[in-house]
Amino acid sequence: MTSTSKVQITISLQDPSLDDDELQAEVENLLPQIKDVDGVENVDLVPVTEAPKGSKALGGFLLGMLQAEVSVANIKALFGFLSDRLGGQPIKMNVKASDGRELNIEASSQAEFDYAYQKAQEFLKG
Repeated sequence: MTSTSKVQITISLQDPSLDDDELQAEVENLLPQIKDVDGVENVDLVPVTEAPKGSKALGGFLLGMLQAEVSVANIKALFGFLSDRLGGQPIKMNVKASDGRELNIEASSQAEFDYAYQKAQEFLKG
């Protein structure tokens, strides 16, 4: 896979201490911050039309979920941002390669984010 390839990453916040409105506010707060991360070409809320089984929706978008498109060469910047910003909160990520393969990973600590990044790199190389 070349460094100009793009990866789609769906980020799902899993903080049980937040109610639905607080969770959605957290996600909406992250949007402009993620847009500023190097290599992120697009980021938006996940529309209800792309709902995985068991998802909750709020105002036409999936609750607590974002979808970002990032170049493979800059995936480290996105993982670094998420680790710094959300390092103590549990999140789930789905990494979808340009060839359609998918990897589901979870992280809730700095060590887990490092491990998730390592797994994502291995996945994208293979």
